[in-house]
Amino acid sequence: MGKGDREKSARERIKEQQAADRKREQRRRVITYTAAGVVAVAALGAGYLWNVNRSTAEQAGANLAPVAVAADAGVTMGNAGVEKPVIDIYEDFQCPACRELERVSGPTFKNLAAEGKAKVVYHPITIFDQEPTKGNSLRAGAAARCVTDGKQWVGFHDLLFKNQPSETVEGFKIDQLLAWGKEAGVTAPGFEQCVTQQKYAATQQTYTEKVDKAQNIMGTPTVKLNGKELDNNLLFSPSALREAVLNAAK
Repeated sequence: MGKGDREKSARERIKEQQAADRKREQRRRVITYTAAGVVAVAALGAGYLWNVNRSTAEQAGANLAPVAVAADAGVTMGNAGVEKPVIDIYEDFQCPACRELERVSGPTFKNLAAEGKAKVVYHPITIFDQEPTKGNSLRAGAAARCVTDGKQWVGFHDLLFKNQPSETVEGFKIDQLLAWGKEAGVTAPGFEQCVTQQKYAATQQTYTEKVDKAQNIMGTPTVKLNGKELDNNLLFSPSALREAVLNAAK
């Protein structure tokens, strides 16, 4: 093996090691977020006290801000003329902590957009690399990309989290996705074929890789406010979250 080949081989090994380290960090952060988001309970014996007032979810308003859907990109929610602050939400439909974030702080994101206080951009990605979670996430993410109407997309998005399967079983099956699309009022004529054929599965994977590289996403949920990642404790506290967004607008 020549010097050039040895150098190439070394670079490849370094690249593979970096990729492996990245995956380990992603899995660690998923576990961390799950602990913080899903097991958000009072544990007085362990010295913890969940702040009930700050973690109480807001009531979502009756009206949504306009929503623009791009099948090969993120989904933007915001009133005309509102450019900042920008809230970027990187989420995985199979991620338990993402489901908890949607339950606790999802209404706050929607309300801030409807009030004209922020522009919210959803980025559904697939962080899992093992089955059945990877397949579940890909099917759900690809199906969401089949919804072209903004209001219907939000309804479908919320139903996916509401019906999130266990991480240990195959879920987000095609027939379920079609049923939830109907429940969300999806009217796109090509929706059934798009979901059944998983038209956007490759797009979901490619978009994940693109976002992962550009934004250095190490786990989900990751939420950035004007490009700066928000602390986990703040994310699961709607009042603190709202305060941070309003301060960013000043």
